[in-house]
Amino acid sequence: MSKDTRTWHHGLVARWWAEFAEGGDDADYFHGAAARCGEPVLDLGCGTGRVLLPLLRAGIDIDGTDASADMLMWCQDAAQAEGLSVDLYQQAMHELDLPRRYRMAYMCGAFGIGGTREQDLEGLRRIRKLLQPGGQLFLDHYLPNIENPKLWDYWANEPALPRHWPSAGDRRQAQDGTELELRTRVKDIDPLEQTISMEMRASHIVDGEETEVETNAIDIVLYFKSEIELMLRVAGFTDISIHAFAQDRAPLPWQDKRIVFRASSPAHDGR
Repeated sequence: MSKDTRTWHHGLVARWWAEFAEGGDDADYFHGAAARCGEPVLDLGCGTGRVLLPLLRAGIDIDGTDASADMLMWCQDAAQAEGLSVDLYQQAMHELDLPRRYRMAYMCGAFGIGGTREQDLEGLRRIRKLLQPGGQLFLDHYLPNIENPKLWDYWANEPALPRHWPSAGDRRQAQDGTELELRTRVKDIDPLEQTISMEMRASHIVDGEETEVETNAIDIVLYFKSEIELMLRVAGFTDISIHAFAQDRAPLPWQDKRIVFRASSPAHDGR
């Protein structure tokens, strides 16, 4: 993982994603986008392959990148178990440097995770350079004021941070019969910079006893619609449109929690 990227997506958390995160409407949506835009396709922040693997199974020519070596290990193992071949690259988005260019790239739930605004802008620039002339980027995003309204209490009330750990977490049974549990809390928040730091406590539980515990933090930059739109323009993208997820609806209703930015690399891209 890049020393400049801080996320919790490794160790037991990576295993959690591999065990419990499968498919979803995202896979259908990005599969349809790939069918319209063409191949090859790049999954940015592919993780353990929740979206990448269904596209790979469907015969899409697709590569994946992620900052976490552990997430990529689980993704590669899952692909190989099915006799599938995929090229995966351990690179943060602001460090992207890949050997080929793509007709389409998509980023699913990864923008603003683990870095800074400067790194996010550099990541968009590098993504644009990895696209073929006229290539398409699909970037989905949850608006911070709607996804988790309780966070906005922190802006107004200035609570003591970090928050206490919850008394119980999300505990699930793994394939080997043991259990994994995740607990999260807010560690710090900066209203002026629109950034938040969260901590996750991941536990491996065998016969009711914790045998491993890992605690890691993640930095998140909170972006609104117009900020991302401006960053895409500064990064050199054109023909930017914004839609509700999985819909081509305009104007965009303010109640939509999840939006998708679609942007093009210039048709005559001088890189």
